[in-house]
Amino acid sequence: MTSIIRHITFDCAEPHEPYELAEFWSKVLDHPVDPVDESGDDEVALAMPAGQPILLFVRVPEKKSLKNRLHLDLEPDRSRDQEVERLSALGAIIVEDRRKPNGRGWVVMADPAGNEFCVEGSAAERAVAEREYRAAKEAEQP
Repeated sequence: MTSIIRHITFDCAEPHEPYELAEFWSKVLDHPVDPVDESGDDEVALAMPAGQPILLFVRVPEKKSLKNRLHLDLEPDRSRDQEVERLSALGAIIVEDRRKPNGRGWVVMADPAGNEFCVEGSAAERAVAEREYRAAKEAEQP
């Protein structure tokens, strides 16, 4: 028997509240905060579809001190640039821009509590970039 991922847990230290951070990610992913959770709770979860890990936000006493060693990579259903704009309007900040002129790459962002995540190109954008990459490689062949 093997294990499955049940939760992906985000630590929340003052001044950030688990419920507020859950609300941010609820808007990012379009999944509601679990209806049994409420403001002031030490643990707050998103209600995720069956079979998907639950995002869990837990109050901790210490602030983040180093770069994340694990992060989420998001694949938007719109263009990467549109998603970066949407997430910025929700309160995320750009940490590092790794977009490339050929449409590849990603944007490193941070949620309001400083948890880093990446926004990649949409499936459609990645398909176009892959076709262009293959065409360029074929053109190089004698």
